Amino acid sequence: MPSVDLRKRALQIEEVFHEGGPAAKIPYRRAAILAVIRNPFAGRYVEDIVSFSDDLKPLGLAMAKALIDALGGDPKAIEGYGNGAIVGAAGEIEHGALWHVPGGYAMREALGGALAIVPSAKKVAGVGARLDVPITHIDASYVRSHFDSIEVGLVDAPRADEMLLALAMTCGPRVHNRAGGLKASEIKARDGLR
Repeated sequence: MPSVDLRKRALQIEEVFHEGGPAAKIPYRRAAILAVIRNPFAGRYVEDIVSFSDDLKPLGLAMAKALIDALGGDPKAIEGYGNGAIVGAAGEIEHGALWHVPGGYAMREALGGALAIVPSAKKVAGVGARLDVPITHIDASYVRSHFDSIEVGLVDAPRADEMLLALAMTCGPRVHNRAGGLKASEIKARDGLR
């Protein structure tokens, strides 16, 4: 199995006080942590790549814990999550798909067993590319107040033989959410949906 060659990590945190309406008593916080790694499959087609997901698990868990710490350290304060990957031009979209399980399950574990599927986005792109990482509620995907995204990217990544891996988390609903639907306080089923 290839080893994970980490070039750099970055953290971005946003505090949203308002979106044109009244200022929130508590600002909405959303954050992302990014890791830039060498893509061990860049420049060639490799049939059996799935084992690299296992190699990424420790990185995913370290990133999830660091992201929780950046948002105050209390896993119970986290209400939304998502993940994503940008694969450099010498790679393929399937390489980015390897991040979904180690990144998603790491967040679920670090948050104490979140139930909802972790929304994900991925693409192949060049240096400086940006990606909108989708976000939903950690326990019920149908909670509209938590539908969101965070744009991620770095000016020097991913290089052609790299991947930029991202995890995102939020604290609470969007600042001025009023789109209706299931509220977080109304989650009843334990199926990750409602």
